[in-house]
Amino acid sequence: MVTSNKERMREMKAHYLGHVVWYVKDLEQSLSFYRDLIGFQEIGRTFNGKAVALTSGRTHHELLLIEVGNAPAPPGGRRRGIYHIGIKVGDSLEELRRAKEELEQAGIAISGLSDHTVSQSLYLEDPDGNEVEIYVDNPEVNWKEHPMLVLSPVKELVL
Repeated sequence: MVTSNKERMREMKAHYLGHVVWYVKDLEQSLSFYRDLIGFQEIGRTFNGKAVALTSGRTHHELLLIEVGNAPAPPGGRRRGIYHIGIKVGDSLEELRRAKEELEQAGIAISGLSDHTVSQSLYLEDPDGNEVEIYVDNPEVNWKEHPMLVLSPVKELVL
């Protein structure tokens, strides 16, 4: 029996987003942000030291940074491609408050604070202008039981 493409696709099931790869202008500056400030652990370097794999400990690597120097940056504003990445930093608003304080002490501007019902988030830019969401899940919301809560209207978050 021949299986259609649609039927074959139903056999595959994503488990989770495994990793993100960023092209960065200055590898050391990006490491200061992702490793030293956000808290990823450096696994190792490749491409003659021009790329670094980082992990939070969940998997072998969640982030790979590749230095490209002065290659053109993508245009700002709405465009096709990645909008932002989200990095979970804890399970409570108190942990998000502490993260906000650490970021501000490091001179990182917070561009937004949002309550997404299922999670609460801070938004900022990495050294290359990529948007990064730092978030905690809301332990009082069972999104697995009520998946439509993920689409709840976004509210302003006050920390």
